[in-house]
Amino acid sequence: MPGLSTYGTALLAAITLTAGAAFAQDAETAALDSQYTDADGDLVADAPEDESQLRDPDTLVFAYTPVEDPAIYEDIWTPFIEHLEEVTGKDVQFFAVQSNSAEVEAMRSGRLHIAGFSTGPTPFAVNLAGAVPFAIMGSEDGQFGYKLQVYTQADSDIQEVADMAGKRIAHTSPTSNSGNQAPRALFPDLGVVPDEDYEVTYSGSHDQSMLGVVAGDYDAAPVASEVVDRMAERGLFDPAEVRIVWESDPFPTTSYTYAHDLTPELKDAIEEAFFSFDFAGTELGEEFTGVSKFIPITYKDQWKVIRQIQRANGVEYTPQGLAAE
Repeated sequence: MPGLSTYGTALLAAITLTAGAAFAQDAETAALDSQYTDADGDLVADAPEDESQLRDPDTLVFAYTPVEDPAIYEDIWTPFIEHLEEVTGKDVQFFAVQSNSAEVEAMRSGRLHIAGFSTGPTPFAVNLAGAVPFAIMGSEDGQFGYKLQVYTQADSDIQEVADMAGKRIAHTSPTSNSGNQAPRALFPDLGVVPDEDYEVTYSGSHDQSMLGVVAGDYDAAPVASEVVDRMAERGLFDPAEVRIVWESDPFPTTSYTYAHDLTPELKDAIEEAFFSFDFAGTELGEEFTGVSKFIPITYKDQWKVIRQIQRANGVEYTPQGLAAE
C-alpha cells in the first residue's frame, strides 16, 4: 500500500484546478466554529483554559460511524468497549447513530465523548463539534487506508468512468469522501462531471449504493472499498454479479476522536485503551480484515489530502453544510 505522503502528492496533482498556493499547508488555518480556539495551530479545538469547564463523566458514550445495521456493530465493538471500561475505569455506552450529521451534533452538544467519524465527515466533526482525531485502524506495519472504487453490474456496458455519462449513478451523501467529495474532485479528469454529465442520486450510505447496483437500481456507484469488502464477507451480495470500473489510491479511513473538553487524564486513559487493544481473536479483528491495531494520527497531517479534496469542492464547515448531508 503506498504511503500517504506519496498518495497526497499524486492526488494533489490530480485535483489542483487553481493556483497551488491555495492548497499550501503552511497557509492553512483552522476553520473552527466560533466557540473553539486553536492557539497551537494544530487545526483542532484547544482544551478549555478554565479547568472548571473540563469534563470527566462517570459514563463514556462511544459511537461508530453510521452503518446499515447498528445492532451488528454494537456486538462487534463489545470486546473493545469492555477493554475501554477496564482501562479508563468508566462505564461505556455504545450509541448507535443514524447519520453523520446526528453523530456530529451528538458530540457538539456534549452527549458523545468518543467517536469514530467517517473520512469525509471528520472535518465537520473537528470544526463544528470540537472532535480531536487521535487514532485510526491500521496494520502491524503502520499502514492504513481504503480506496474509492466504482462498481457496476458484471454485464454492464460501462467499461471506464467516462462511460457513466447519462447513466443512473448513486453517490452516498454530500459529506462522504469516497461516496461524493472525491468523485466530484477526481471524475472530471476521468471524463465525466457529476451533476453535469450524469444526475447524482444520493443513496444514503455505501451499503445502499452497493445493494442498488446489485439490484440494478443504479448503473454504477462510487463506494468505499472497506465497506464493500465487509459486505462481501457477510454474504450481502455475490461479487460475481459486479465488477470494478476504476479505483483510486488509498485514503485515510475512519478517524477515532474524543471531545476536546475532556480532562487531560481522561484523554490519556482513552488513548491508552485504544493503543493497547489487541484485535487478535476478537469480532472486531474479524470484521476489519487486515487490521491489527490502532495507530496514532493527527488531523493536521493525515487529513490534509481530504481537506484538499473538500476545498476543491467548495465545502464549508458550517451547520448548513452539515445539514445538507
